Amino acid sequence: MARELIKIKGGAGGFQLMIDSSAELSDVQAELEKKLSEHPEFFPKGTEFQLVVADLSKSVRSGLQEFLTDKGLSVTAGARQPVRRQAQQGKGAGRGMQSTVQAAQSFQSEGGSRLAGEQQVMTVINRTVRNGEEITSQGSVMICGNVNPGAKIVAAGSIDVRGNCRGIVHAGAMGDYQAFVVADRLMPMQIRIANLIARSPDNPEKSDYAEKAYIKDGQIIIEPIER
Repeated sequence: MARELIKIKGGAGGFQLMIDSSAELSDVQAELEKKLSEHPEFFPKGTEFQLVVADLSKSVRSGLQEFLTDKGLSVTAGARQPVRRQAQQGKGAGRGMQSTVQAAQSFQSEGGSRLAGEQQVMTVINRTVRNGEEITSQGSVMICGNVNPGAKIVAAGSIDVRGNCRGIVHAGAMGDYQAFVVADRLMPMQIRIANLIARSPDNPEKSDYAEKAYIKDGQIIIEPIER
């Protein structure tokens, strides 16, 4: 799988834009165009990105700024951090989950509160999310209720369901491989974390504990936890 050139991460201060410093400007522009066009409603004019990158060349930085300006967007310099390259994502998953790789990015801001100890905004939903509903957040999401079959939760951060999770959940939607999904009873139709997708087995095992799904060694693993 080709290396990931761009990662967009949502947080309390807006969007962070992480770029592979070895990438060519044309490749960066093409990848960014793809991400922006998939869900343009999430990036209205005036949206500001904070650039987080190590050793990005002046020409790429300048070209990127011009590209975003032409679209009514802007970019500011952020902290300089080393770019992590993700290893190839293998197939397989924990507890009978089957995973594949697929790029999938989509989120939008929804009113929420800051979670103590985290930099992201936490969106809290105090009800059951029903069939046909979709909840999206530029940070993390906590559902104080069930996620019914046919419901969908998409978050740039992590997802915590204080109830049964039977719908579709996508954590780390803009490429955050550290994101996770936790539920009192985790039996979703589909789990996505960053670019990994896993589906539930036809006859999922019943657990007496809450469970956490996260990425380990290139696959989605599910383990029991104590609340």
